[in-house]
Amino acid sequence: MKNSALQLILQAGYIVKGVLIILLFFSVVSWAIIFYKHKYFSKANKENEQFMRAYRSVRDSKGLYQATRTFTISPIANIFRSVYADEGNIDRGETKRLLRRYEALETAKLEKYLSFLATTGSTTPFIGLFGTVWGIMNSFRNIGATGAASLAVVAPGIAESLIATAAGLAAAIPAVIAYNYYLSMARRMIVEIEDFSEELLDFFTKENR
Repeated sequence: MKNSALQLILQAGYIVKGVLIILLFFSVVSWAIIFYKHKYFSKANKENEQFMRAYRSVRDSKGLYQATRTFTISPIANIFRSVYADEGNIDRGETKRLLRRYEALETAKLEKYLSFLATTGSTTPFIGLFGTVWGIMNSFRNIGATGAASLAVVAPGIAESLIATAAGLAAAIPAVIAYNYYLSMARRMIVEIEDFSEELLDFFTKENR
């Protein structure tokens, strides 16, 4: 093709090329986060289920600790092990404080990197629009320089400019979809953590009597 997308990119000005490089960075990092979070949440869900089965069948803290030491991703397993390993869990008030502390840490893990997806979804369309506006300005300058306003003169510049908008949307759309999806998963797990923390509070309080 005479004016393929690749040719238009190669013929674009330095500013437009810089915009495309920035958008490529956002896109690559976003997709890396998307795949990472998919793997993370899948494993966390699986380990949560395994931990709950162990929790229902093993009712002493030492046995449960030994049975779930390999569950490194599960938020509720991590909270249990952290409180169990802490020597300060001597009364209900102290145990409750520790549970809240480790809840916050696990919540931060669940929400980790999601802010980058949100940033990508909200900023990349505008970055692409900036590249488009700049490219169109160059097209108008070329019109002024050549004194001709035919389609053959204008079309290539407009086309390369619109590639920046397309690239911005291509980076933003998957990021927004993934952000909303993983945020809903994180919030669901946070609710599970908060509910299970109440059970753990009673569990450790009874053991420390």
